[in-house]
Amino acid sequence: MRKLCILGATGSIGLSTLDVVRRHPDKFSIHALTANSSVDAMVELCQEFQPKVVVMGENDAADQLKQKLSASGSANIVIDCGKQALIDVAASAESDTVMAAIVGASGLMPTLAAVKEGKRVLLANKEALVTSGRIFIDAVKASGAQLLPIDSEHNAIFQCLPQTFQENPLNETIESNGISKILLTGSGGPFRTFDIESLEHVTPDQACAHPNWDMGRKISVDSATMMNKGLEFIEAKWLFNLQPKDIKVVLHPQSTIHSMVQYKDGSVLAQMGNPDMRTPIAHALSFPQRIESGVEPLDFFTTASFDFEQPDFARYPNLKLAIDACEQGQGACTALNAANEVAVDAFLNDVIKFTDIAKINETSVKKFVYEKVESIDDVLDIDNRAREFAKSLVLAVDKLKPKVDV
Repeated sequence: MRKLCILGATGSIGLSTLDVVRRHPDKFSIHALTANSSVDAMVELCQEFQPKVVVMGENDAADQLKQKLSASGSANIVIDCGKQALIDVAASAESDTVMAAIVGASGLMPTLAAVKEGKRVLLANKEALVTSGRIFIDAVKASGAQLLPIDSEHNAIFQCLPQTFQENPLNETIESNGISKILLTGSGGPFRTFDIESLEHVTPDQACAHPNWDMGRKISVDSATMMNKGLEFIEAKWLFNLQPKDIKVVLHPQSTIHSMVQYKDGSVLAQMGNPDMRTPIAHALSFPQRIESGVEPLDFFTTASFDFEQPDFARYPNLKLAIDACEQGQGACTALNAANEVAVDAFLNDVIKFTDIAKINETSVKKFVYEKVESIDDVLDIDNRAREFAKSLVLAVDKLKPKVDV
């Protein structure tokens, strides 16, 4: 019986995790759930799963949750709030497995806390590795934590690796395992066939209308710009002890092949399935066993044909920025992620254009690319300064926008 702490329980990954857990009450129990401000959703989860502890990101949300749980007869659940409470619950000895599904850099510190306690960490928060890289991996090695990837692409790569590599991915090399290339697939998002000149006019709702996956708005925009694939490129480097030259991005619009591993003998192993995050979640929850996830098996007689394309960097400048940052070093990666979170938020709030996201990201990376990152404090410092710088760029763009009289 694994005891779970789910960081980001009311998000899409958190809810998918709980759906898998719901199917296997004999294998998993819930110790803790966390969310930022989704009180009503958390009340429902508490009533069903009866966690021992719940942590909310905002004070008001925690107060409202206490009142509603008390009224519903669930007052025995401990309610806490704030950044330190998130860190504490992730590190608590009461759970042995942590699903790290908080979106963005705010998930770094609680995820790192779970790692330092040597837990099984199911990593859905790619930003933790993107922003801290070597520091994060060194902490995994020092504690003996088991790091299992949840992103469908990284989970696919993991499944296609030899068993020896799966057992020790941070110390193995692709060369010693007969691997020539990691093929990281991506759908290309909703604008793969759009005229490039029209991209500056697309709306947040258009950017969030992913053709295959049901995701949150931030990650949907990242998919539309292919920044998501860029962040996954950086994450893959750290997860599998790679160099940037070892990774190739392949556009696969159908999202049926989730990623591939190319071997020196000419073989290519691919992990396939319907686009549903419950598959990688179930794999990581039960590894090395397999359990039912609730996902329908792939029907080859109704599946569309497989198409593959090279990514066009003119259409996806954010992807090129991320690949370059991966080669430039940690300062570039940390600044890129911070700036992108600010820029995407501004786009979703109609402050900047879709095409401004890449411009803000590029300018921010250039400012911080040579910053040294030797500790987690350095990471947090660069992250904070890059955000403030990106906000100043957003403000400058907003001031230049023509004002319409009402």
